[in-house]
Amino acid sequence: MIQKLRAITLMAAMTMSAPLLAQTFVYVSEADDGTIARYSLNDQTGALQLLGHTSAGGKVMPMALSADHKMLYAAIRSKPLQLVSWQINPQNGELNKARAVPAADSYPYISTDQQGRFLLGASYGGDVVHVYRLDAHGAISTPPVGSYKTGHAAHSVIVDASGHNAYVGNLGTDRVLQLQLSADGKLSALGTGYVKTAADNGPRHSVLSPDNRYLYNIGEMGGIITQFRRETNGELVEVSQTPNAVAAQYHLQHGRERGADYNDTTPRIWSADIRMTPNGHFLYASERTSSTVSGYRVSPQDGKLTLIGSWPVEKQPRGMAISADGRWLVVSGEKSAVTGSYAIDSQSGALKRVSEAPAGHDANWVTIVSY
Repeated sequence: MIQKLRAITLMAAMTMSAPLLAQTFVYVSEADDGTIARYSLNDQTGALQLLGHTSAGGKVMPMALSADHKMLYAAIRSKPLQLVSWQINPQNGELNKARAVPAADSYPYISTDQQGRFLLGASYGGDVVHVYRLDAHGAISTPPVGSYKTGHAAHSVIVDASGHNAYVGNLGTDRVLQLQLSADGKLSALGTGYVKTAADNGPRHSVLSPDNRYLYNIGEMGGIITQFRRETNGELVEVSQTPNAVAAQYHLQHGRERGADYNDTTPRIWSADIRMTPNGHFLYASERTSSTVSGYRVSPQDGKLTLIGSWPVEKQPRGMAISADGRWLVVSGEKSAVTGSYAIDSQSGALKRVSEAPAGHDANWVTIVSY
């Protein structure tokens, strides 16, 4: 009897001390279907499983998480232009619609600050960045509390970890804008207001290193990754330029800005997204014409990049995201029938395809959340 009680006690202790498995969900916006696909991501194997779809009510594209990961936001780029928010069920990943509010413009990129105060949107067609206030429950308040005219073709906006600075990839001017973000959501130029990239590089998306020291921007047309160092006041200073990794291999010509009437069939550089692992060791960039993702090792000394390799992925990879544990990269393709999951080697940074799951039409933005 005593031995039986000891066994029961031991089993209970083991159960209580065993780590709880994380629940990880992946969301992919499917623009042409007007839906958001919901997947589970197995934290041990990287396996993707399609769980269902949520109607977004229009051409849904960029998405962002609230700072507390309780809300998912998305921009609807068909009329009526909207910003939609959903509450995330942490048990099964289901999205419960919270609110839809009018958007002041069409945004190809939205983001939130880590302090949970604001949602920002960059408008390619409107040449503007808007700032919306978030209330204590994550609800979006309209109209915007801040705006900043960017010049031609603002393609992204991110906020640094301190919440004091915003950076805009301005494709049409070969500039990355450096801005101050005030406590009330107003944007103003920091220093000169911008730093230049290589001519005709077409600054698109940016990512900040986890330690907030460096910003990396990918050029859509030149494919060059430009590394900037953040000064203590948030101003940017160029450190290095890393050339496109696949242009020579796939015989890609220099890219061009792609408007609605673009019909050039010449294979050209068409870079899209850029992501960094949470530990800051590796960086990945996608290129749509070759349907590849290239990986780089990040120097712990100066943040400079060294090419690891390039791998074929989903056709025309528009979006990608990395899991919170840094083990998995998920890639969507605008012309792919599946969304893919890739294991990130913790030592080398090399990618290995491990899973796929069905995707809708024009899959573009990828967001991952773990509980």
